[in-house]
Amino acid sequence: MAIPIPEPYGSELQRRRESFGDELASAIPTHITLLPPTEVGGGDLGAIEDHLQMIAAAEHPFRILLRGTGTFRPVSPVVFVAVADGIAGCERIQRQVLAGPLARELDFPYHPHVTVAHHLPEEAMDRAFKELAGYEAVFEVRGFSLYEHGDDGVWRPRRHFAFGGADRGAVRKVII
Repeated sequence: MAIPIPEPYGSELQRRRESFGDELASAIPTHITLLPPTEVGGGDLGAIEDHLQMIAAAEHPFRILLRGTGTFRPVSPVVFVAVADGIAGCERIQRQVLAGPLARELDFPYHPHVTVAHHLPEEAMDRAFKELAGYEAVFEVRGFSLYEHGDDGVWRPRRHFAFGGADRGAVRKVII
């Protein structure tokens, strides 16, 4: 579960992630995580999608401001672009997602962010941190997406959930 980063920012940050040597960049659409990868049975998908649709139907668009960089090092080898505004909206949705059929304990406290370097040599992590320190983007979040991890290792949107009950049930294509 994630908030997809809209164009042109999504592709831009994905290209930057690739430029730092992150081999997973082309397999992971640029996003703000709402729920970390979670294995579920195929028979549970209907209840999960109903749960997510109910959340989206009650939500309203909100603004995200991405600004600057941060890192989870030394706890986790991640450099990210920071969510400077819109944190409360992300947290509100994340709390709802973690209820019902998706209830689970998380390994780390929730911290909305956009990963730009993960499990790379320290010099690449430092370069990502420095090069994107002045990064800024503003956009409106109008929904979130359920992603599925393919046998080929690529994460693909399975279904998009638009806010305000306007879910069109369409899978948003991500060009990688």
